[in-house]
Parts: sequence; C-alpha cells; structure tokens
Amino acid sequence: MLNRRHTLLGLGAVATLAAASPLAAAEGPLRIVATTGMIADAARQIGGAEVAVTALMGPGVDPHAYRQTRTDIAAMTRADLTLWHGLYLEAQMEDFFHALARKRTVVAVAEATPKALLRSHDDYADKYDPHLWMSPELWKYVVQEVARALTQARPEAEAVFAANLARHLGELDRLSAYGRRSVAGVPEAKRVLVTAHDAFGYFGRDYGFDVLGIQGISTQSEAGLNRISGLVDTLVERGITAVFVETSVADRSMRALIEGAAARGHEVVIGGELFSDAMGDDGTYEATYVGMLDHNFTTIAGALGADVPAGGMDGTLGAGH
Repeated sequence: MLNRRHTLLGLGAVATLAAASPLAAAEGPLRIVATTGMIADAARQIGGAEVAVTALMGPGVDPHAYRQTRTDIAAMTRADLTLWHGLYLEAQMEDFFHALARKRTVVAVAEATPKALLRSHDDYADKYDPHLWMSPELWKYVVQEVARALTQARPEAEAVFAANLARHLGELDRLSAYGRRSVAGVPEAKRVLVTAHDAFGYFGRDYGFDVLGIQGISTQSEAGLNRISGLVDTLVERGITAVFVETSVADRSMRALIEGAAARGHEVVIGGELFSDAMGDDGTYEATYVGMLDHNFTTIAGALGADVPAGGMDGTLGAGH
C-alpha cells in the first residue's frame, strides 16, 4: 500500500508540474536529468558545453531501491530531456517514467542494446541483467543512444555530439584493452569474483571470471542463510582467499561470509571495495565512467594476483578529477 501511495503521489505531481512547466528555452544548454551517475557522465561526455546535467543518484546510492523525491519530480518535469537506464534497473520508478513520457521527453537509454547480447535476469523470466556498465563494449550502445537522444533534442549541435561521441568511444576501446591487460595476469584458478550482489555478470563474461554474488541481480533479492552457507563451501573448496565489498551495498552479508569461512579454518580477506551500482565521490576521477571501471579492473586484478599499476590505466586513480 505504501508503494502504491508513493507511486500515485508521483504521478499526480507529474500532471501538476508538467502543466505548469515552461517550454524549453531555445538558448542556453540543454537541461538534462539522468537517473544514475553513469548515464549522467555519458551525457556530459557527449554533450559537452551544450548540456547541463543533473544526476538523481549520487555516490553510494542503490538504483534498485531508489524512489523519486518531490525535488526529483520537479527537476524532471522542467528538464528538456530525462535519461533513465531501463531494463528494470529503476523498477520502483517505472510507472512514474511512463507517465512522465506523456508530457516530456524521456528515454530509457539501455533499452537500445540488442537483446541477444543481454544476460537473462535470475528473478524475472521476461527481464534482463541491467548492469551493462560493467562491460565497456556493451556500454557503447548506451553511449550511442545518449548521443542519439541529445541530437534529437538539439539537432543544430549534431556535429559537436558526433565528434564527442567518436572521442568517447575511443576512450572506451582503450579502457576495455586495459581491462584485458590487467586481468591477464590473474591465474586461471583465481578467476573467481565474489561480491555482495550479482552486478558483475557482464564483467565475468567479457574477462573470463566466475562471478558469485550473495544476492541476485537486484539488491532487493534475499541473501538467505543457505546461500551464504553454500558460498562458504565454495570459498573453502576452491581455496578462494579474497572477496569484494561494494560502495552501494551494505557489507554485513560479506562479513558473515568471511566469518563463516574462518569458522571452517579458511582465511578470507576483503580484496577491496568496488563500484557496482554507483560511481565515486563527486569531483574525483572515479566519479567518471572511465575512472569507475579503471578502479574496478585495477582493484580486482591486483587483489587476485596480477601485477597492476597502483594508479591504474593512466596513473590517475585516487587523484582529483
């Protein structure tokens, strides 16, 4: 009932604010609202000076559980363009976005990815794993859809958007190559990534890792005692000595996993903190998509035995952006 009440309030606010919203200004930057930091970064990379981007979900925020606030609703109903991920990532907000789309321009940018390239969802037969940003190759489809949406919103800037898109796609190619170089030094037997939830499936597919999450694809799925017990067995049997926590997911289940292994006489340490559903702190290199993945590649590979540079791809990890 609370969920329904929240949705109805949101839809009512859409109708009220959209009716009062002024027409988009012909001059000045496009006003863009993006749900996640990853999408916001893509819009900034492609839009440059042509856009002013607001991200709804900041560092450490879980998009699986996020609900729009009244401030969010006001921002989106006044924006020239709202970009959301789709693929059931922002499940709690879907009704709101469909209602907003009747009044404003709204684009689910991940929905442009070919379905044949997507992993099936472990909880819903007709849904897909939404964590495309874990693969720079898949993220290219999202970036290109962002460019298409910006061009449609401001066709006179098409040449600017096209040039920025080409540059950014080149950065993603370089990032993907760095990821492959980094993990190449991880012994085959150690290519097991244990995390709080199953956000790294596309990473595992691209880079040859078994990925084991305590929770499923959504952080809203339950992490039962049977699942933790089964993972403890796997840690012991396969000799896995490092697991990873996530910036946007509480680490209590991961601590239980480590304690369970210790009770079996097997020492497991935290190999590092990964960015799963949100990027780094504002103003840092890790608050960009490239920085986020650079951090993950470097942290995972280094903790599992590869010789990687502490500063990552360009020596900028840990530095301000």
